[in-house]
Amino acid sequence: MSEASLSAPFKNKKHRILLAEDDQGLAELLYEELDEAGYLVKIAASAEAAEGLLKSWEPDLVISDLKLPGADGMTLLQWAKALYIQPGFLIITAFGSIAQAVEALKSGADDFLAKPLDLEHFRLSVKRILHHRQLQKEVQRFRNLMVGDGFQGMIGNTRKIRIMFDQIREIAAAQGAVLIQGESGTGKELVARAVHDLSPRHDAPFLAVNCAGIPAELLESEFFGHEAGAFTGAAKKRQGLFQQTHEGSLFLDEIGEMPPSLQPKLLRVLQNGAFRPVGSNKEQKVDVRVICATNQPLNTLIDSGAFRQDLFFRLETFNIAVPPLRERKDDIPLLAAHFLNRYSLQAGKEIKGLTSEAMEQIMKYAFPGNVRELQNIIERAVTFCHGDHIGPEHLPTRIRQHADGMAEQPEAAPGTLNALVEEHGILPTLQEIEKQYIDFVLKKTDGNKRRAAAILGISRRTLYRHLET
Repeated sequence: MSEASLSAPFKNKKHRILLAEDDQGLAELLYEELDEAGYLVKIAASAEAAEGLLKSWEPDLVISDLKLPGADGMTLLQWAKALYIQPGFLIITAFGSIAQAVEALKSGADDFLAKPLDLEHFRLSVKRILHHRQLQKEVQRFRNLMVGDGFQGMIGNTRKIRIMFDQIREIAAAQGAVLIQGESGTGKELVARAVHDLSPRHDAPFLAVNCAGIPAELLESEFFGHEAGAFTGAAKKRQGLFQQTHEGSLFLDEIGEMPPSLQPKLLRVLQNGAFRPVGSNKEQKVDVRVICATNQPLNTLIDSGAFRQDLFFRLETFNIAVPPLRERKDDIPLLAAHFLNRYSLQAGKEIKGLTSEAMEQIMKYAFPGNVRELQNIIERAVTFCHGDHIGPEHLPTRIRQHADGMAEQPEAAPGTLNALVEEHGILPTLQEIEKQYIDFVLKKTDGNKRRAAAILGISRRTLYRHLET
């Protein structure tokens, strides 16, 4: 077989297998076995070709002949061990190289098989190695959860969230105002607290106020304090939030809700640190870092005249965008485990986790309420769960209905007759119809090419040729 990579529809998308084998007959045989078992397979005819796939494709398992042209299987094993995420490794060897295979086990390989291969033994070995690797990943995931409480109380390991963590570290060391933007429930206050706790101001006060939660007529007094008798009911002199957070950080949530009349006074504090309490003729100076958050597009408020543009420019000295949960879905299992551990301890229950069905339904859900919604869902599930695992029956109806709706709704099929006519305004060609029908049969047979070819009335070689066009 010439050096190539082969792939096919597969049932288990979690498992990718890289097959390094230069014997064409054996490579074809093993490919068919693995493909039929539901794995996604790529083939390389040399260790050098396999090395590139190790880095770009990140397989879960490498199956390698010990003898390969150029670098051998042992060298490929060392390359695999150097990766951050190490795949499982299965060595295939001729009977006369058993001693070398044992040496490979000592060097980190998971198993070895001698030629001629016993295919049943081969299938069991592959399944065992992949299962062991999955367990290792789960152990590492829970270790990550148990090390402290994530990053400053925030849980996540996806690229977007790690970029945000790096931004927080850098911004915390500075002094300018911070604008945090993100949807409701994404954890903007946690981000604000992290900026404060990692800053030189961490020993000074951190206070949070929701601008939408205080009546507009009381906001100025709340922010800047007042003198006794400044207005009806002001019997005593009172310090405002800016005085209380001197040398610390003041978090203003929902800054877009701040009344226009108060915005110039906030701008003045940001510019020179000066303000006047309500009813006072004397200016006071404070050193406060202002951290703001909004779930509204401030540009829209500026266009409508509800928010000052100069204040916006002053607030966005540093800007942090908090990604919604739907853009970091790989963090959902980590977050769910974190909340499950918290609420199980509070309830005095020993709930081990979520069933695969429950997790599948949660992963399909869009989470318009973001992390806060997931937290509430897990807390509710723990309350109603009386076994050792949370199942679909413990999830809110909207989660189950969403998952059922996705299952019932047919997949978008851009190659169907109606779609082709709507898209191009013409009837499809015979080749287009043929390709659509082949895809349909493959889907119905779960990607089993042997069964698909039998239903289509063609040989597997002809089927492969159709798939390559």
